[in-house]
Amino acid sequence: MTLVSLEKLIAGARAGFLVSFPTDTVPALAAIPEKAGLIFAAKQRSQDKPLILMAASAEDLWPYVKGSENEYKIWQQLTDKYWPGGLTLVLPASQRLPKVMNPTDPTTIGIRVPNNAIALNILAQTGPLATTSANLSGQPPLQTMAEISAQFPDVLMATTESQDEIPGLGIPSTVAKWTGINWQILRQGAIKFDSSNDK
Repeated sequence: MTLVSLEKLIAGARAGFLVSFPTDTVPALAAIPEKAGLIFAAKQRSQDKPLILMAASAEDLWPYVKGSENEYKIWQQLTDKYWPGGLTLVLPASQRLPKVMNPTDPTTIGIRVPNNAIALNILAQTGPLATTSANLSGQPPLQTMAEISAQFPDVLMATTESQDEIPGLGIPSTVAKWTGINWQILRQGAIKFDSSNDK
């Protein structure tokens, strides 16, 4: 881990380096979408486990998904209700999404806006980033900067963060996938999401 100023972390992310920052759920490992392969390599992550595209606002994410006018309305009702927050929506991907984000199924993408001031500040300046939890694949999410630095020595982290604990629930986001008709819950997490109520 290389501790840098927030400005250098943002510049590093834009230049294609791996970065880590806190979110409202668990700390993120992130890179610009075109460099998502760095995350798969660092985490030793299987190619069939897609990454999440995280941004500072829903408006930044809509270009990466495609749907009918009616679907956009349904999706926006949810994002208005739960974002920023711990809900990841898996939606049909647009042509704009780099295939490396989801190598085995580039037709879908998970998107989220985190409820964390540091994360939102970074994302507002980098644009959408490919993200996942900061841990080796299959292991529990790391919670402290010390743990993250031990596993990912080359990752840039900002010195503005608490040197001990990174604030967050420690629970991954809830993941809901749009089937074309309704929502399928892939993972219950930070937000208690009832697919029957949210259509």
